[in-house]
Amino acid sequence: MSVIWAMCAFALTMSITPGPVNVIALSSGVNHGFFRTFPFVSGATIGFTVLLYLLGAGVLELMMQFPVVMQVLGYAGTLFLLYMAFSIVRAKGVVEGERTAPCPKFWQGWILQWLNPKAWIACMSGITAFVSRAEVGSLLFFCMIYFFLCYVGVGFWAVLGAKTQKLLRTSQQMQILNWIMGTALACVALYLLVI
Repeated sequence: MSVIWAMCAFALTMSITPGPVNVIALSSGVNHGFFRTFPFVSGATIGFTVLLYLLGAGVLELMMQFPVVMQVLGYAGTLFLLYMAFSIVRAKGVVEGERTAPCPKFWQGWILQWLNPKAWIACMSGITAFVSRAEVGSLLFFCMIYFFLCYVGVGFWAVLGAKTQKLLRTSQQMQILNWIMGTALACVALYLLVI
């Protein structure tokens, strides 16, 4: 039973702590509300769970034999994060009416997890800590726990953004928040490039 609690604590901690996906979920929640952000949250959750399963099923060992693949993934992830940061920064600060910032899509959440170094680190450390080698049952159980708690973690940031939206009363305040969130995401992307 203590292993289950440890799995839950690990999955929730890794899912709810700030990272690129959560910054985008927060920003989208502010700009579009929770329900329009939900497809992005779903894409990030499902994309992460599939990544976790595939790495646990042996793809990680195969990829470690080709370190250049990991390096290319790191660069691609940084470029994608910078693209998403630029999209957030250039969003107009609209308080009411039609939002001008593009709402992140399901596929962007999915791809972002596959290019997100934090997601890879979470998968590798979780697999190492909780999944017995060649035991599909423990891998599937861990994936189910992570699936639920990833929805909770990323969804929390989308809800927080939607609630924050009510505090922002002017277009200028919205635009300042978009600049802060986009700049923070760009800084995360550049940091991940150098570590």
